[in-house]
Amino acid sequence: MILHKGETLFRQGESGPLYHLRSGLLKIVRVHEDGSQILVNIIVPDEIIPHHSLISPNPYYGTAVALVTCEIDILPQEVWYGELERYPDRCRSVALQLQDKLRMMQQRIDQLTEVSPAEKLRKLQAWFHSYIAPATMTDVLTQDEIGQFIGLRRETINRLLRSQSGTKKQPGS
Repeated sequence: MILHKGETLFRQGESGPLYHLRSGLLKIVRVHEDGSQILVNIIVPDEIIPHHSLISPNPYYGTAVALVTCEIDILPQEVWYGELERYPDRCRSVALQLQDKLRMMQQRIDQLTEVSPAEKLRKLQAWFHSYIAPATMTDVLTQDEIGQFIGLRRETINRLLRSQSGTKKQPGS
């Protein structure tokens, strides 16, 4: 299936199939009772989501929205979990997928633990560049979302982006 920028794949709290992202990028946002949203994850090509349902079904933790046009395979629950039971070696494949995601999250933690706000932003830009070049991170995320993702205020992101544009081009620009 094709999902265009801004379209929703699934909503927080719903239950349903798993998905394989063939191409594109998805953002996962957590919606709070007051309607506010927090960006909690970026899904990159070849990931199967939701991660917390790879072994057993659970409701969706957040809402998945396309950041760019995405090509997605639907993986029906009955088929996915049935194959895990019939072919135990598939569990190794799932474990390797989760290992890859943990490594990606370690990179994210590295971004978040930088002391310098400018370095946090630079590392996130470099990470995004590897997935969306020639587009830039600001082509797919708002300044609010960038701030949420690296623990900075939107105003700080705005100031850092303005200072970058005055001194050098962003990766992928």
